[in-house]
Amino acid sequence: MSIFSSLYIGMTGLRVNEAGLAVVGDNIANMNTVGFKASRAAFSDVLNQTIIGSAGFSEQGQGSAVQAIQRLHTQGALLQTGVSTDLAIGGNGFFVVRGEAQGGEGQFYTRNGQFRIDSEGFLTTLGGLRVQGYPALASGALDTSLGDLQVGLQKSPPIATTLASLRLNLDPNTDTVTDSAGPHYAASFTVFDSLGNAHDVDLEFTHQDDGSWTYDATVDGAEVSGGTPGDPPQNIGSGTLVFDTSGQLDEGASSITDFDVNFEGADPQTIAMDFAGSTGVNQPSSIEFVDQNGQAPGDLAFVTVEPDGTISGSFSNGDTLALGQLALALFQATDRLDAIGGNLYRQGSGTDEPAIGVANAGGRGEIFSGALEQSNVDLTNEFTQMITTQRGFQASSRTVSTANTLLGELVNLGR
Repeated sequence: MSIFSSLYIGMTGLRVNEAGLAVVGDNIANMNTVGFKASRAAFSDVLNQTIIGSAGFSEQGQGSAVQAIQRLHTQGALLQTGVSTDLAIGGNGFFVVRGEAQGGEGQFYTRNGQFRIDSEGFLTTLGGLRVQGYPALASGALDTSLGDLQVGLQKSPPIATTLASLRLNLDPNTDTVTDSAGPHYAASFTVFDSLGNAHDVDLEFTHQDDGSWTYDATVDGAEVSGGTPGDPPQNIGSGTLVFDTSGQLDEGASSITDFDVNFEGADPQTIAMDFAGSTGVNQPSSIEFVDQNGQAPGDLAFVTVEPDGTISGSFSNGDTLALGQLALALFQATDRLDAIGGNLYRQGSGTDEPAIGVANAGGRGEIFSGALEQSNVDLTNEFTQMITTQRGFQASSRTVSTANTLLGELVNLGR
């Protein structure tokens, strides 16, 4: 082993510790980068040489080299933000995004869940890549094929009323039709046509001599097909309610009919009536409960994301619909993914194929809405590594300077 070799060995120590310091610096610089995963430099010795005797007893090292820069995919802490489109993964998996990034186009993976809804309604990264998942179909079911999630421009469609439920009490002590001209009690409720327009249905109840109650339902004559302003109310249905001696509705003896109506510009519709639970006891006549299954159209008010990645939209009409479901990609060799910058990874040559599915299934983690995963950089460890790296660099530089001194002494021997 020559003195020149000692110089080069010292130089390898300088180089590996320089690389180690760069890794530490990168980790510290990204300590506040959402979803960032810290790296560590792995060193190895170089080419041991047998100089005297047998191998294993007289081997001379040739310095050190950087064997690999390994990325550590451990869980980062979750920070609550309150922003519904901020998402974090608790456990294994990566969000799947698609688009153009770092000069290439394709499918990428990220742990950074800082998402937003763009002008076209798509869920995207801050860099404009579209988040992938299983979009909602027109039928309300979720697609089984991976695709862009368009959630921002969704609307809740109008639904025509087909069922109206009323629970009321009709006072049996009310004068009968022979004693007083009806109606004896009036009420109203709202229904919706196929366009989502609201219409009032007026109910008039008349107490009969036999103790039963008849009712008639009318709507504004100007609102039905062919009607004009000023038209009288149009009758759309009638029926009879009979109560037993305990004041309970006798549905078998009652005549409860469906209402048929055709509102202007809308499809004809039939409204089934349900008076279940109504009573005829000694209390003032009143409606206690009204419900119907129609609705007006609604605009998206806000979105929520469930732990399994299901994106639900709440609409201005009170409706809630599934808008899609996020996909997560699972890798076995996560440290072999290629980091390309911008908090993105792509499949590397040594990486297995991604197992793409939904959260909370198949080993994939849980999704937390309104939260972000923080960097997993441990400052205590990084500062310790910085000190040891500095000492290693310092000691290697001393090896070089010492070898240089020896060379100087050797040159002086010739003087």
